Formats: sequence, C-alpha cells, structure tokens
Amino acid sequence: MNNITGVFLKVTTMSQVTLLDEVSQWNQETCQQELKTVLPKLVAMHHDTDSWEEHTNILQIITSRFLPHLSLSDLETGCFSTALPKVVKVFASLLEEISKQIGGLSSQNTELQLFLRKILKTMVQTLECLSGCVRHVCSIEESVSFSNIRSLPSCILGVLKDTFQHCKDSEVMYSGRLSLVGDLLQGLFKEAYSLQKGLMELLDKINFEDTASEEEISDIVTVIHSLLDICLIISRLDIALHANTWKFIIKQSIKYQSLVEDRLHHTDISFALCEDLCRSVENCLELAQQIQQAGLQEAVHSPEYKLFQKATKMCRFFANTLVHYTKEFKVFLSKSCSRFHQLYLQINSKFLPSLCAPSVPPTLSEELRVAVLVPMDAMLTQMMSFQPFAESVLNPDHQSSAKLFLPQCLLLVNVMGKLSSQPEEALRLWSDGSQFPEETPRWSVFEAVFQSFRLCVLERLVPVCLPGVMLRGQAQGTVSLHQHVCVHMCACVAVLPAQHFPPLERSLLAAVLQADTQTALLATDVWCFLARYGTAELCYHHVVLIAHLLRACPAGGYQLFHLALVLRRLLFLMTPKHQVEFVERFPLSQEENLCVWRHTLLKCLCVEARVRVEEQVLDRATVVLEEWQNSGCRLGEIPRLNRILDCVLLVVGGSGTQNECVESLVKIISQLWSHMRSSQVQVHVTLQCTVKLLLSLSAVLIKSLEPHIILQAVSCLSGLSIHQCPDDLLLAALEFLASLGQIFIPPNIQGQVLPQISSLFNGFLTRPSWLILHHVLEAFGCFAEITNHEEVISQTLKTEEVKSKVLNFLSKTVSRQESEETRLERLKEWKCVIEKHCQQMESEKSQPAQTPLTEEPCAKRARQETKAEEEYERYLQTAEGALKALQAIERSEHSPSPPQWVRARLQLLQTLITQINTTTEEQS
Repeated sequence: MNNITGVFLKVTTMSQVTLLDEVSQWNQETCQQELKTVLPKLVAMHHDTDSWEEHTNILQIITSRFLPHLSLSDLETGCFSTALPKVVKVFASLLEEISKQIGGLSSQNTELQLFLRKILKTMVQTLECLSGCVRHVCSIEESVSFSNIRSLPSCILGVLKDTFQHCKDSEVMYSGRLSLVGDLLQGLFKEAYSLQKGLMELLDKINFEDTASEEEISDIVTVIHSLLDICLIISRLDIALHANTWKFIIKQSIKYQSLVEDRLHHTDISFALCEDLCRSVENCLELAQQIQQAGLQEAVHSPEYKLFQKATKMCRFFANTLVHYTKEFKVFLSKSCSRFHQLYLQINSKFLPSLCAPSVPPTLSEELRVAVLVPMDAMLTQMMSFQPFAESVLNPDHQSSAKLFLPQCLLLVNVMGKLSSQPEEALRLWSDGSQFPEETPRWSVFEAVFQSFRLCVLERLVPVCLPGVMLRGQAQGTVSLHQHVCVHMCACVAVLPAQHFPPLERSLLAAVLQADTQTALLATDVWCFLARYGTAELCYHHVVLIAHLLRACPAGGYQLFHLALVLRRLLFLMTPKHQVEFVERFPLSQEENLCVWRHTLLKCLCVEARVRVEEQVLDRATVVLEEWQNSGCRLGEIPRLNRILDCVLLVVGGSGTQNECVESLVKIISQLWSHMRSSQVQVHVTLQCTVKLLLSLSAVLIKSLEPHIILQAVSCLSGLSIHQCPDDLLLAALEFLASLGQIFIPPNIQGQVLPQISSLFNGFLTRPSWLILHHVLEAFGCFAEITNHEEVISQTLKTEEVKSKVLNFLSKTVSRQESEETRLERLKEWKCVIEKHCQQMESEKSQPAQTPLTEEPCAKRARQETKAEEEYERYLQTAEGALKALQAIERSEHSPSPPQWVRARLQLLQTLITQINTTTEEQS
C-alpha cells in the first residue's frame, strides 16, 4: 500500500516528458494499478500537446498499456470519447503538412525527404494504434453494445477516408517522386486496409435491439454513409476491399432495415452501385479487347484471361448486389428510377446487336453477358410494378443519345414479354398510359415501342440481327429488328386482356399515321395479327374505320398511303359475308368511295365481291369517260378521271380478268391515249398523273393493245422531257417499256417505235439518281431477255459507259467494295436524310392550310378555259392526232409511197392553216 502511494506522489509531481519515460518502463501490473490516476493525465497531455511525435507516443502508451485494463463500460468515457477526437484532428494536420511541403520534394532535398517520411511513419503508427483499439474490443468476451465504443467507428472512418484519399491521389500528388516514399505509402495503405477490415468485423458483432435509441440509430446510419464515401474513393484502389465494403454496407442496411430504411441516402447508394457496375463492365470489355488484340482468346490459363474472369466476377457481384438492394428498398428508390433506366440502356449498349458495342471475342462477350444481363433482367422484373420506374421508361420527353435508341427499344420489348406474368395493377400501369392530367405523362408500352422503333433508323438500315424465337426441332436463327419486335408484340397481344385493347388500338393507329413507313408497316403487321386473332366483327369494324379515315385523308399524303396499306392487308382477313357488306357499304357509284377502292386488291376479295367491284368500276369508268368527252375533254375534269383510272388499275391488277372486262378496258385506254399530247402533259401535273396511270394500264394489257395505240403511247412518252418528269411517272414508263418486250412490233411501225424505245432507254440510263437507275437497268434487263427486236438492244448499248452499266447489273458485279466503316458512315448520312424527310412531312401536315385544298399546287393550276377555248382545244387535238397518224404511215418502211393527190391535199391544208393564223392575228 505504501509503495502504491509513493508511485502516485511521484506521478503527480513529475513533468510530462519524465512521466512518459517513466510510464513506458512500467509493466502491465503497474499500469493496471495506476490506471485511474495516470490515464486521465495522459489523455489531458494528449489533448494539449501540439507535437506530432509526442501525440503519437502518448496514443501508443494509452492504447497499448492502459486500454487493455479498462472495463467495457469505461472504454467510451475513459478513453475513446476523450482521446480519439484529437487523433482525427492531428491526422488531418499531418496530411495538410504533406500537401504544403510536397512541392519541394526531390532526391537532392534529403532533409525534406526525411521530414515527409517521418510524417508518413507517424500516420502509420496512428493507424496501428487504432487497430490496437479494434483488436482489444474484438477480444472482449462480453457482449459489446454500440454505446460502449460510440466514438471509435466515427474516428476510424474519418481517418480511413483521409488515408485512402491520400493513397488515391498519391500518383498525381508525388508525381515522379513517388519512389522516394513508395514503401511508406504501401505500408500506410496496408495498415488502413487491415484497420477497415477489423472495424467491419467489430461492427458485425454488434447487434441493435428494436428498441435502439435515436442516438444509436443515427450512429449506425452515419457508419453506413461513411463507408459509402470510402467506397467511392477505393473503387480503383483494391477490388477485394471495394467488394467487401459494399457487402458490409448492404448487409448492415438490411440487418437494421426497420431502423434505418427511412434515414439512409438511398439515392446516393443506388447511384454509387450503378456507377461501379458500369465501371466494372467497361473494365471487363477493355480486358477482353486486349485479349483479342494479343490473340489469347483460346488461352484460358493465361494471366490475362484470369484477370478477365476476376473482373467478370466483380461485374456479377455488383449486378447481384444492385438487384438485392432494389428488392429490399424499392419503395424508397423513386428518385433513382431514372438512373436505373439509364443503367439498363448503358449496359445493353455494350453488347451486340448494339452498333456501338466494342469488338471482343464472342466467348468472352457471352460470359460477361450472362454475368451482367441476367441479374439486370431480374431487376427489371422486380421493378415492373413500381410506378416511378414505369414513368421513367415511358416518359414521352425522355431524351437519350443515338446509341441508346436500340437498347430502349429492346427494353420495351422485354417489358412486353413480362406483362403476362404481372398483376393487373402493373399491367394497367404499362399498357394504358397516363389517364388524367394530374398524372405524370407516360405513353402506353405499345406507343413507346413504336416510337423507339422509329428512332432505330440506322439499326434498320444496317440491319442488326437478333436471336429469333426457338422452334421445336429447329436451330435458333437470327431475325431483323422488325421481325423481333413484331413477334414479341404479337405474343403480348395474344395474352392481353380485352379491356386493354383500346390503348393498343390507339397506338396502332397513331403509328400508322406517322411519317416513317417502316414503323407504319410494323404497326400494320401487328394490326393484322390483332384482326386475325380477334373476332370477325372486330376485323370488319377496323376495316370500316380505316375506310372512313381514307375518305377523310388529303390526296397524296403519307397517311393515305399507310392507311391504304392496312386496308389491303385487312381485307384478306375478312369473311366473305363481311366483304360483300363492305362493297355494299362503300359503292363505287359514289365519288367519295373511289379513294377507298383505288388502294385495294381484287384478289383479296371473294368471287361475289370481286365481280361486283369489277362491274361497278367498269360502269363508273365508262360513265366518267363519256361525260369527260361530252364536256369537250376539259382539263378541269382530269382529276376526276384520274380517280376512276386508279380504280381501273385495281381491276387490271386482279387475277382472272374476264375477256369482256379486258375489251372494255382496252377501249377506255385507247380513247384516252388519243387525247394525250406531250406538250400538255409536260405542263400539267394532272395530265402527268393520267399518263402515269395509262402507262401502268398499258403495261398490263400490252398484248391486247392495237399497234397504233402503242405508237401513240411511245410517241407521247418520247415527247416528254425525262429530266423534268416526276419519279412516279418515270417508274410507270419503265414498267411500260419493259412490257414491250412481250410483243412483236408490226413492221409498218417498227421504224417509228423501235428507235424511240432505244432513245428512251438511253435517256433513262443517264439519270443521276441511283434508285431510278436501278429500276432502269431492271426494266431494260426484262425487255432484253424476252424481246424479239434485238436491234433495240444494240442501239441502246452504243457507248461503253452504258454497256458497262448494263453488263455489271446483269452479271451482278459490284463496282467497288465498301468497308464496314465506310458503309456505316454512309448509312448514318442516309439516316439523317430519312429523319429530316419524315420531320419535314410531319411539319407540313401540322401547319394550318393558308388556302383551300386544290388538286394541284397553285403555281401549276391549269388555266380556267371558256367554252369557246375548250372547243378550240378539242378540234386542235383532233387535227394534231390525225396529222401524226398520217406522218406515221408515211415514215413506215414497208408502206408504199403516197399518191400524188395526198401532196395536193396537204398543200390545201397548209393554205387553210395560214388563213386561220392570219385571221387570228387580225382579231388579236
């Protein structure tokens, strides 16, 4: 007892330096005996000292000699809460001093080098002291509560964060002088690694009760958030530590879910997981590219491949962790849904068929795909019922880069495939779209699919290939994006409850009425499936609806073309009874119904309906032609004539046209050709449309036409300036020229017809448009293959340039090979042209009309003729036609020379024409 009293008196009177020297020589028994006397003084000295070295010595003495003798209940109040806050401040000051002095570090400046090394050693010693605290607490057999060590985790996490940040910045901070302190930095990181591992083991042993205090709950939340901050720092420092830290964060969050779920920064946690997953996938792909470049695809035992497998394992870990986290805390992740949506698109853009996917060995790509996309698919499934996620995916204002268009489309296709297994509420969420103004705007999934498909212009041009549906007994093949989307959408429609049909139907109609034709074709395919899968009454109802829409569409608009496409397809699916009813409901005797029938196909109708349509078309055509002729062949009536000619073309295109019908059609065509004059056709747009229709009709009925009608048609075509004609007229002309190969031109008109055919083909072959040129070559090939007039071929192939074009086309010779990169760049240019064209058409549609709708543009409107002018026009056309026919007879090679009286009559006619001109000049 006297000995202990003596030591106490000695301690209370000695200086700080003497005390430290004295205490450092004590054994554990003495330390235990003097604990309550010496420890408070040491803590006070530790708090008051400004010396880093002295601070470290005191901390080492406290943690190594006195801490083991403190009871569990005294750890926090007797040591941690009083000593550790100063540790954090001193550690921060050490780092600050390094930052100040680092600029002068060099191999020549040995004094500064020793100084900085001393600081780093001090930092390592500090971490060793904190590790000693952790080891001591872990060794306690009693149950440790958080309140016993409350100051320890916060102090350690603060120091760890600063340490890891310094290690992360060391390469830039120390620059080329890293070798001077590299060993100490490595030791510093190693000690920090060990300290964090020990801290997480300690915290894992602690269990909170459901009755935990507000202070304790706040502490564990702080720990989780602090570890999250550390995660963001160490992501590129050490894979194992990074993964273990994330495991601990998720484990603790779920372990105390009921206590902390409404306090955690869920957005920060989810965003960090997303970033780590993206970074890991990019790292894997970079390794895979390196393996490919080194030619090590098959070397599964190479270090590079093992590194790739390790990186893939990290990708799988982050993907599964994200799935686990979103499953447990989904209701708190509404603000993260847009990031989850973006993550799904970003990850999928790294894999084929995305055009921006990096080139990597298929086996490695598949290995990574399984590791990442399988968990991502599971995450999508569990987010399906979450409204904020659906709103993000279906957001009409969603903007993304072009490389994410295809992933968005495939995401929506995946969603459609999952709808059948979802509850009614989720099904309504995705299929119906927003219903009320106060809701966040969202498309239905069907509308979103069509919109995203429309954006994938480049992918459709390439085209990208996707895995097809597995069929029993057949190997899985690849399909186009169109077929992939169509099959999955039809599968979704097949299981869609009837109450969700209205938004589907609205989406189909909207897709048909937009400007992109391939999107309209996709909607048409799905619409046909819906009509076939549904009832006959549903199909009939849709056909009637489309017919009414066709009647309301402006002539020449893309909506008219798309609706006509749907109508033709759906007519095939109607029952014979409904087809007959449709004919009765939209009779051709009514002018407004012509626009409906001009776009149909007779072969899709049953026999009864087809016969009725043929009869009505021919009757109507005969009436319109007679009325036009009786009115003096007025130019203003030509649009009406064109409308019925469109329907006549419908009859001609039907299979098994009766002889009586053919005779009537030939008569109509012959009468119309006699009125066509090249000079008028070149000027009037309506007449150009008439000639286009006559050319198409003549091509089909070429074998039934009289030779003089063929001569009139060829002469009219030759008189046109080809380069000023619209493309649709040129295509009809090519169809007509190709059909001429089927017949033998009579000798009496060969001298007029054959040179004109050669001249026309030559003119067409100089067209700059590659698309028109392709049709020209195709038409010439068809003509040359079957014609008996080989002189036309030789006359056409006069120049080497033309001959080379034709021979290359017929032999399928590619003029120049195009690299994949060049082709992709060309397709990107085409994509811009297509998108601009569609936008222009839709903007024209949305602009209000400034003038009443006319049959042709105002600048080209035919002048309004008086009755007298119409008579002049009619008689002049008759005279011109007669003179041309006389000229054709005279020029014929096999025709005898005209009699003398013919020349005399012609002179009289010339005198008469001169008199008429003189009278006209005098009157004017």
